[in-house]
Amino acid sequence: MAEQVFDGRLPEKIQEGPLVLSSNGAHQTPEELVAKAIAPIKREFLRPPPTRTSNQKDSVLDVNAKAPKSGLVKEKKSRRQLKRERRQERQSALNLCPEVAKTGNISSCSYGDKCRYSHDVEAFKVQKPAELEGECPFINREGPCPFGLACRFSGTHKDGDPSITCTEGRKSSEINGLSKDVQKLLWKNKMKFSKADAVLKSLSLLGHKKCNIKLSTEKEGKGQTVSKDSDGIDENGVTQMAADSDPFLVAEDNNPDGISTSDEQRPLKKAKSVVNDECSITKVDNDTSVSVNDVEKICMPSEPETAMDTLPESDKSIKPHQREKKLIDFKEKLYLAPLTTVGNLPFRRVCKVLGADVTCGEMAMCTNLLQGQASEWALLRRHSSEDLFGVQICGAYQDTVARTVELIDQECIVDFIDINMGCPIDFVVSKGAGSALLTKPMRMKSILEAASGTVGKPITVKVRTGYFEGKNRIDSLIADIGNWGATAVTIHGRTRQQRYSKLADWDYIYQCARKAPDTLEVLGNGDVFSYLDWNKHRTDCPELSSCMIARGALIKPWIFTEIKQQRHWDISSGERFNILKDFVRFGLEHWGSDSKGVETTRHFLLEWLSYTCRYIPVGLLDVIPQRLNWRPPAYYGRDDLETLMASDSASDWIRISEMLLGKVPDGFTFAPRHKSSGYDQAENG
Repeated sequence: MAEQVFDGRLPEKIQEGPLVLSSNGAHQTPEELVAKAIAPIKREFLRPPPTRTSNQKDSVLDVNAKAPKSGLVKEKKSRRQLKRERRQERQSALNLCPEVAKTGNISSCSYGDKCRYSHDVEAFKVQKPAELEGECPFINREGPCPFGLACRFSGTHKDGDPSITCTEGRKSSEINGLSKDVQKLLWKNKMKFSKADAVLKSLSLLGHKKCNIKLSTEKEGKGQTVSKDSDGIDENGVTQMAADSDPFLVAEDNNPDGISTSDEQRPLKKAKSVVNDECSITKVDNDTSVSVNDVEKICMPSEPETAMDTLPESDKSIKPHQREKKLIDFKEKLYLAPLTTVGNLPFRRVCKVLGADVTCGEMAMCTNLLQGQASEWALLRRHSSEDLFGVQICGAYQDTVARTVELIDQECIVDFIDINMGCPIDFVVSKGAGSALLTKPMRMKSILEAASGTVGKPITVKVRTGYFEGKNRIDSLIADIGNWGATAVTIHGRTRQQRYSKLADWDYIYQCARKAPDTLEVLGNGDVFSYLDWNKHRTDCPELSSCMIARGALIKPWIFTEIKQQRHWDISSGERFNILKDFVRFGLEHWGSDSKGVETTRHFLLEWLSYTCRYIPVGLLDVIPQRLNWRPPAYYGRDDLETLMASDSASDWIRISEMLLGKVPDGFTFAPRHKSSGYDQAENG
């Protein structure tokens, strides 16, 4: 794209109307403000109190801020109606067939009249949105633009002809895609996981063998079913596995799609005495009773044999020895945390340019990967610039996780696989994954043993200090985590109950690092916002290998440059804008340069801007460095662009996006997914 140089002044249409932010504490000393977690802005930059109108209070704003609040609520539509609208949208002239768009020739589409997309090239040209300023992001690559006529920069294509023939074999700088053949196997539930199943079998973790015994009492004469699983739980006939199971996250044996069928849903055959693979025993005669204490005796073989004895000779060497794994040295490396929504591939590329050493993909759910969902597999994409790259997965059960790591090892090129055991999101925790595993150490053990035994790549784990506030427990598990197969553990210094409120407990992270065995690397995470924070943690605890940087990188991605250069970067608005331009260029390369790709890039740019507005330029502060939990009062920047970047209004973020990606479509609205522009009251502590 064409280079733009900014002198800090905005176009006239951007300068219209005042920008308003919250303001407080203007007459207090810097020390008093810092004690209240209020940013000590220099007096000459402070602004008057806000005068925000009612329809500006919401983050969901129309681009022109003229729509009434009631108009912002979207009408609820049925699935059938949404499907019909999608079909009509595909057939509209604006939705040109990709094959026709590449070549400009109607006959190039192999589907012909059966194609779901439009083949009317002339109608598409009439309705096509205006071209964007700059150059096509694919102009310097081998071969023509893959979007052809649909590209929003088609006027800059080589030879001035947007309908040039597309050649095959255009080199791509991204890897880790899911092949169609494998995806079809996953869809049909026919994918084989020989390594994972062999390891699960060797660890006696392949499925949950339940014992269902119909007991009878002499008094009542009625049968009572007692169910007991491999975890040894027998409460009112319902196992813990059945109680925790959910069709979204549980993957039973030979069921990678995660569809679980409990015994309560299956009708039991009325046989007098049956012993099958599930060890189900039914007694109907009232004169004979079986006590609950006899369950284990009936189910256990007379001569116990080890798990490895049940495997054929060819499978006994599947599990690699810990010393055979390719270990990763995280010592002193700058680790960009896996970040939901905003930690996409273009953002990671930006951080790599600014100095990040280790990158990790967004958290992907194991069952979604095993179902072959393309949207979930997109989270595993890797750019060629990511020289040390890992993926993060999240699952509730050992069979699901083991099969997922085998599939990733087979289909992707990664340096390590991280298992999330600290996600605090309610949706994840309610399924038994994420932070819920902190309450089930034996489940943690089985997951780590199964995953590390299935693949030779390093298995790392990310945890929180505990589940409930005031009840930290990782220090008691840190030695076991290393023995269970993890090569590194990242500890976020908050409990699940705290979410992101209050400051991270780094003293507890240090305590865990000192207790960890030599074979386990420990990384800390939480509130790293400057090179001074980084230096302090590394100095206070030499046993700490490194620090993972999360929200600090979202608010100021140049933190990696600051750490490497050991300085505070008083970055200008023009330099920040250039970073945004890099993101847009990377986004168009990743999501596409057609209208859909442009709007997808805009969406993720706006999500990121909802974080960057929290950054306060160093030159405006009375006290340096800025803390992550500081709330800024209303202030002016040193130029118009810096003032605009400080706004917490979604309409101003949209204005910034229009400077990079052109005018938004009619009726465009945006609401940040994580509401990151707001501050929680508990963040003071």
